[in-house]
Amino acid sequence: MENKATKVVEPKSGSVHTFHIPVMGTGFSVDTPLRVAKYGISSVISLVDDVLIEQMRKIHCKKEGEPYEEISDRDENARACRITAYLNLVDMLVERQVCALQSSPFEEGSEITRYYEMLPETPLKQKYQKMLAVTDPKEKECMQNDLRHLAVPGSIDVNIMTKLDRPFYREGKKLPVEFNDAMTALRGYAESTLSSCIVFSAGMNPHLYGYITRFKDFLPDENGLLKKKIVLKVSDYRSALIQGKFLAKRGLWVSEYRVESGLNCGGHAFATKGLLMGPILREFQEKRQELQETIHAEYLKACAAHNLAPLDCALRTKITVQGGIGTADENAFLMQYYEVDGTGWATPFLLAPDVVNMDDAHMEKLCRATAEDVYLSDSSPMGIPYWNLRNSASEETRRKYIREGKPGSLCPKRYIALDTEFSEVPICTAGRSYQKRKLQRLQEEGHSPERFSILREKVLGKSCICHDLGGTTTLKHGIDPDATPTICCGINITYFSKITSLEEMVGHIYGRLSILADTNRAHMFIQELQIYIKYLRKEIENFALGLSTQTEKYFNEFKENLLEGIKYYRTAAREFVGDQQERFIADLEALHSELKNISICPL
Repeated sequence: MENKATKVVEPKSGSVHTFHIPVMGTGFSVDTPLRVAKYGISSVISLVDDVLIEQMRKIHCKKEGEPYEEISDRDENARACRITAYLNLVDMLVERQVCALQSSPFEEGSEITRYYEMLPETPLKQKYQKMLAVTDPKEKECMQNDLRHLAVPGSIDVNIMTKLDRPFYREGKKLPVEFNDAMTALRGYAESTLSSCIVFSAGMNPHLYGYITRFKDFLPDENGLLKKKIVLKVSDYRSALIQGKFLAKRGLWVSEYRVESGLNCGGHAFATKGLLMGPILREFQEKRQELQETIHAEYLKACAAHNLAPLDCALRTKITVQGGIGTADENAFLMQYYEVDGTGWATPFLLAPDVVNMDDAHMEKLCRATAEDVYLSDSSPMGIPYWNLRNSASEETRRKYIREGKPGSLCPKRYIALDTEFSEVPICTAGRSYQKRKLQRLQEEGHSPERFSILREKVLGKSCICHDLGGTTTLKHGIDPDATPTICCGINITYFSKITSLEEMVGHIYGRLSILADTNRAHMFIQELQIYIKYLRKEIENFALGLSTQTEKYFNEFKENLLEGIKYYRTAAREFVGDQQERFIADLEALHSELKNISICPL
């Protein structure tokens, strides 16, 4: 949506680009840094699946002629060692790529030319364009040498879902908490050579956050610099404040708060209580200084108490935003109106095979995906809403197993084995063992046929996402020709229908071209509001059926927050111009009428 301000939006905090590529599943972006970091673009690797990570290390070692020695499951520290080894390999290979890029000639199609051509219109890009216009050979060579040194890589970041902290058992004995999945992933990253960021998502894990202090790379060095930085993915200001203070009290500084839409995203969706993106960003904008000063005060006290040298600078914390962004106008609007430091683009990159791992069959399905094909499902064994592609191989296989009378997954990796309803050792609710027992228990409980049908569907709806999220990667690289991938795209994919390239996606983000398939797309704020209203209706239905633990008070507060958000958007709409403003207001008022008619009744 076009906005009034048209000034150039420049990267902040040392970045050469204004966007990053967030984590996508366990496999889609597992080696994305090897594809984009050399061009100055930051991206995020998931640390969930160490089996896949080890498989990718083997592939890239072979491809690059590097020695490979398998890290076996027999080692109780295998998970951390695999992660460290892979991240060290990626770090080394990116450094090698950057050296080659810096040495390449400034000519059409060369790596360094691609680097500078993709940049946004900023002083660095202007410096490059000025070099192109120079005719004096010596002056041109001097400018090119400067540009070579300024071609720096994007950050190789990693992600940990804090709630995926499965305990580790060996010979039936539970090992200490340091061997839990999230803890070992943190250790694997902390002991790597990377100088980058770790992104924590899915809320606070006190044990995990306390464990960070054991690793010196998260603390300032003798020059007052951090080798490894902490980024928190948050859905609202309150979460940022609570988690930021918790870490600050342990002498740990949060370098960035990555604000993500609660529902207008891909993968797992962590719904707020009806708080919308616009009002959330406004609160961050208004309280940014207060947030920084409050947390900095706690940080300084902790440093003094634990005899730690605090960071020298006044510590400006970055605020970035992601979730549902689809046009250059939306991208620029977020950066200008809310003064954020950057944006994240994920789902549209699923159609860029030179950026992510995607097999041909699912690439075609994504190109044809409609709003009916992409839905907010109950598929995740974590019990959190999960964006799903209805016709993915994983979903087709799940339905096939049900038809054959043997529902559930064989649970090959067990990363989401968290349920202890039937055993002391946790099992996964998507697994065949759990589903068989759960259905038997439901039958024994004597529910009415209607209620049993609903409960049965909830049990059978769980999918093996921890294994299947790596399926497109194992298919693409020939690791597992029988893989049945799940695709966790957001609803935004329905507006993109063309296989694209990195250059084209970057051009789309910066407004040089548009690859939207449907130009009639509603603004991202409207889309998020639509999703929240639909989500509220479904939750009220569950409430009426006695399938929700929420209260009438919760739903009233949820609805009131949505109404307050609409009120705020009426004011924000002034920033849009012409027919864009008219469309936004018309969509907003239609949704307001729909929301007002939603009735919340007690049981």
